[in-house]
Amino acid sequence: MQAPEADLALLCDAVQDAGEIAMRYWRHKPEHWDKPDNGGPVSEADLAVNERLDSLLRGARPGYGWLSEESADTVERLSAARCFIVDPIDGTRGFINGEDTFSIVAGIAEGGRMIAGAVWLPALKRLYSAHSDGPALYNGTPVRVSATSNPHGARVLTTAPNMAASHWPGGVPDLKRSFRPSLAYRMCLVAEGRHDAMITFRPAWEWDIAAASLIAERGGARVTDAGGGPLRFNRPDPRANGVIAAPPALHSALMARALAPS
Repeated sequence: MQAPEADLALLCDAVQDAGEIAMRYWRHKPEHWDKPDNGGPVSEADLAVNERLDSLLRGARPGYGWLSEESADTVERLSAARCFIVDPIDGTRGFINGEDTFSIVAGIAEGGRMIAGAVWLPALKRLYSAHSDGPALYNGTPVRVSATSNPHGARVLTTAPNMAASHWPGGVPDLKRSFRPSLAYRMCLVAEGRHDAMITFRPAWEWDIAAASLIAERGGARVTDAGGGPLRFNRPDPRANGVIAAPPALHSALMARALAPS
């Protein structure tokens, strides 16, 4: 079995290689369509990037499982000791619209936990990465979460619907809200300390959060589902019950408002 740092090196090389394919389509009007059952948009770029990642990653680690937004899921991954969890383009809608904050995301899970993750923003030349025994890195330099502990004025990445009073029985926090289309990028911005927290109360697919959750954790964040429970990966149903990522003290303060009094 490969060491986590060796697996991380593979991921970093693969996402940057696949990012070159994404850039060939970006702002060149790629063909796109909507997935069935309100599954969101997908483009020809998503499929081309997915094919490249599949070739690079499974070609190098044929015994690993595979879970990707753009591949048919199979039960074989559940019995694999390690599993790739991939989002070929996170932020597809923004990518189609020519926005520059889309990302190429790849991680590896073992025993339900992430051991390596890489998030590459090819249009911005930003690489976020971490393995389970090392720091969170931004373009190779260690980064840490902010020291913010008070929700008042905290810089939080979330959507307007997440600020509905129904989500905050303890009172809606007076925070400074902003947004980025890529969920993985939002978590990396928390790891980097450029934003204090990210929140989504909607169910989150593993491919959107797996790699970046490790990066945020290794940067010092507490990362849980929306109820404060631990995140687990490579599950039969690859969805989490929302995500909250923040420095530990701020995470506790947010959870005190989000959780109904017992």
